[in-house]
Amino acid sequence: MKYVTGTLEQRSVDMLDTGRAGYLRAALVVVGLVFIFGIYPLSVVWPSGWAWGQGHSHYLMMILGVYATLGVFLLLASKNPTAHTSLIWFTVWSTVVHAVIMGGQALTDPSERGHLVGDVPILLAVAIALAALTPRGRVGQS
Repeated sequence: MKYVTGTLEQRSVDMLDTGRAGYLRAALVVVGLVFIFGIYPLSVVWPSGWAWGQGHSHYLMMILGVYATLGVFLLLASKNPTAHTSLIWFTVWSTVVHAVIMGGQALTDPSERGHLVGDVPILLAVAIALAALTPRGRVGQS
């Protein structure tokens, strides 16, 4: 006979975390794939919302390399998100910082205003989604 231990409240939290973990895994896969394969096509199709500057930019290739690398690690983290919460929180906070800086620059540079409806809100949405799904308080425990 199997006995269930813990309070009813703790079991409810564990069940919620189990359901949320599946959504977090899916979110990590989607975000990882978009970071690897989606940013470049978006910058080609909608340059005013996704590519900074006019014409050829060395910056674009650098940021694509950084985001593609992060995307690979998010895919790896999706297999066991609880073991990779520091990477997920790095993604959340670095994405917020990046979006806030871009938002400020887009507000002060009229030629970059398209980013206020392009990559800035999308990056903030990614950060909010990952933050909402990532477990707190029990880092490193499964």
